[in-house]
Amino acid sequence: MKTHRFFAVDLGATSGRTILGILSDGKVEMKEITRFANPIIETGGHFYWDIYALYLEIIKGLRNIAHEGVAIESIGIDTWGVDFVMVGKDGAFLRNPYCYRDPHTVGAVEEFFTHIPKERVYELTGIQFMNINSLFQLSTLHRNHCSALEAADKVLFVPDALSYMLTGKMVTEYTIASTSQILNPRTKQFEQELLDVVGMKKEQFAPFVYPGEKIGVLTPEVQKLTGLGAVPVIAVAGHDTASAVAAVPARNEHFAYLSSGTWSLMGIEVKDAIITKESFDKNFTNEGGIEGTTRFLKNICGMWLLEQCRREWAAAGNDYSYPDLIAAAEKAPAFRSIINPDSPCFANPSSMIDAIRSYCRQTGQAEPQFYGEITRCIFESLPLRYRQVFGYLQSMAPFPIEKLHVIGGGSRNNLLNQNTSNAVGVPVVAGPSECTAIGNIMLQAKAAGDVADIAAMRAIIAESIESATFTPRDKAVWDEAYKRYLEVYRENI
Repeated sequence: MKTHRFFAVDLGATSGRTILGILSDGKVEMKEITRFANPIIETGGHFYWDIYALYLEIIKGLRNIAHEGVAIESIGIDTWGVDFVMVGKDGAFLRNPYCYRDPHTVGAVEEFFTHIPKERVYELTGIQFMNINSLFQLSTLHRNHCSALEAADKVLFVPDALSYMLTGKMVTEYTIASTSQILNPRTKQFEQELLDVVGMKKEQFAPFVYPGEKIGVLTPEVQKLTGLGAVPVIAVAGHDTASAVAAVPARNEHFAYLSSGTWSLMGIEVKDAIITKESFDKNFTNEGGIEGTTRFLKNICGMWLLEQCRREWAAAGNDYSYPDLIAAAEKAPAFRSIINPDSPCFANPSSMIDAIRSYCRQTGQAEPQFYGEITRCIFESLPLRYRQVFGYLQSMAPFPIEKLHVIGGGSRNNLLNQNTSNAVGVPVVAGPSECTAIGNIMLQAKAAGDVADIAAMRAIIAESIESATFTPRDKAVWDEAYKRYLEVYRENI
């Protein structure tokens, strides 16, 4: 089999990477080219992303590839969801995009329902209600008379903005658009009824493209900057979770997935959107997948909890590694402190450590003091929340769920994986950890005609990675812990 090389840009909410994917002899390999921070910029009372810095990092990665003399067949970009860039009539960006953690959308969900009832919004979109969603960001900007929105000719989601910078072509990639709570998953079009509330028209979004379609080629400007030729840029699954789910090495459809990173996203892959009273009541979401599938899932706060604690410890001079934290957690008392990871108090507190202690204090529990106790609290509370959401999935899935595939960075955490299997009561298959980049690369390979479909993609991925399987243990102990979790579970602390 001929060797094919692809360039993946994988941007997360805390860091980004550029990666060379090599497809040969029925296996895919990856080589990291660059890694860089993606810091939130706080200024003027708002939180922003630096879209230009991200562009320069992509250019740097491409320049490194050119310097090494590597011939790449295409480029694909995936990022986190919901955020967007506003573009003026002259094609220039009007300002850096807001970060979804900006507090300006606090209360925006409830305000929107004064215009259109909550049930109607869900019926149209099938998307879970979170104040970070694009719909509520746009509603807030419109209500606040944002000058950039008022002047915007087009709105581009983050991966589409970056592909525009590379190619000069404006598109709206379907999977990233599906995170917005503006898209109807049945019609696969934006809903004008919702856009009317935010003072926008469908024409302010670029034409849709779908995973595997070509966006364009590198502009002469980018070719000069990088030393590359007219390399195609492919619309992969622009939402990082959609690319990650494409890389689940499943053998059949009877699985759930848990994309474990800054966010945890637990769901199933189905043909048609599930929009029911139960999915509405449980606040589940229907987002676009590849080959016309729907990702029926729920967002759960993930390693954000520990990442923020680590930041505080590092600021105090204690730069604990993950092995340090896991070792300390294993020595701490079990189930001493339990939290609901999705309580609003953990969204973006000034001190995550204080927020965890405050939650425990308000629910009559012992407050975790040392880093091992806090880490154990997180590594037990997350699996208990997973169990709760997994139970919801089991009741709504159109098939029996036989196993849970854990993908993403969290798949390397054996303690968390074992706890997750113990909590949900089914085998956990961990890996790949680099799922988003692999999915990105394999979708480029599909666009190049090197693989036929998602089944062929997943077969290659399964042959290319090492995975670990964890089976449930200590059922009675975890059942009792789950009862305690439900007793201290609070949605609004």
